[in-house]
Amino acid sequence: MLEARFRLERGAFELEIQLEAPPGVTVLFGPSGSGKSLTLRAIAGIVEPDAGRIAVEGAAVFDRAAGISVPPHRRGFGYAGQRPALFPHLTVRQNVAFGLRDHSRADKDAVTSALLARFGLAGFEQRRIGSLSGGQAQRVALARALAPGHRVLLLDEPFSALDEALRQDLRVLLNDLARERELVIIFVTHDLREAHLLADRLAVLDGGRVLQAGPRDAVFRAPSNRRVAELLGAVNVFPATVIRRNESTLVFTAAGWEGLAASWSGDPAPGQAVDVMIRPERVVMRRGTPTVNALPARIVREFDYGNSRILHFEPDGAGPRLVVELASRPYDVLDVRSRKSWTLELPPEDLHVMPAPAPAAR
Repeated sequence: MLEARFRLERGAFELEIQLEAPPGVTVLFGPSGSGKSLTLRAIAGIVEPDAGRIAVEGAAVFDRAAGISVPPHRRGFGYAGQRPALFPHLTVRQNVAFGLRDHSRADKDAVTSALLARFGLAGFEQRRIGSLSGGQAQRVALARALAPGHRVLLLDEPFSALDEALRQDLRVLLNDLARERELVIIFVTHDLREAHLLADRLAVLDGGRVLQAGPRDAVFRAPSNRRVAELLGAVNVFPATVIRRNESTLVFTAAGWEGLAASWSGDPAPGQAVDVMIRPERVVMRRGTPTVNALPARIVREFDYGNSRILHFEPDGAGPRLVVELASRPYDVLDVRSRKSWTLELPPEDLHVMPAPAPAAR
């Protein structure tokens, strides 16, 4: 377990981080300028926080109050960034073995050969870095970061310059290594799809703060507020008012339409203004009328993305506008092309209620 609680100021930007990363992949996700890379550099020891503590398994590598600041090369963390930062005058094998200077020759050869094979680099041992493709160079960088046997791996958008096929291969490899070696991996990205594919845990950053952190699916399905929902790609977020609530369900009204939700953040009370979210892939299109949360609506716009369709709906009467994502096969089976009027079902378990932001002071 890596624990990081620190504050860091750089000019007008203030970073205040509270983060826990158990074994597995913890993704730091957020827009450009949110503080993701700066967080990683502080954990690595490249920059020093103004206050706080960073520890692995309870042992501090940084503690401002105690006067502890372990140098980066002694923290036992592997680090790789967007650019591989390899040594051009060394071969692939020499680059991977660079961090094994204290090992015996036999151990160094065994570890290096195993990693080269695992990263698909067997046969490239004597190649110079300048002769490698971008994907090959990034594989060398990851192998070099893992070679010393570090339990913590810090990765700052390492796949951003690669094509999608290479990125997919490296994501799979990274997840496999995390589980096999029980690694703590902290992975920075602003790519929402990559965050969803890689993360065991997800920390959403914005404006130098962690807005929400937790298991990936919990954060995606139950964001703490509208800002988190929007950063995570939610397009169906609409204002509502709570009517009543019991232990397992909550009734709300939105644009004159009454809905039932089974998920919420905070402690919503009757009369409270809230935001309601449902992800576009969770809305169900029905020919008949469902018994709960039925919303008659018509398609007013649609976009074809090849493997899926994005459909924009206007309610026939009261209710919010909604966006629905439908895979291409159901789109054809349901013959959506020839029919514009539908009844949308919003399953209560997929409707999530969040506190609305307080009105801005005038």
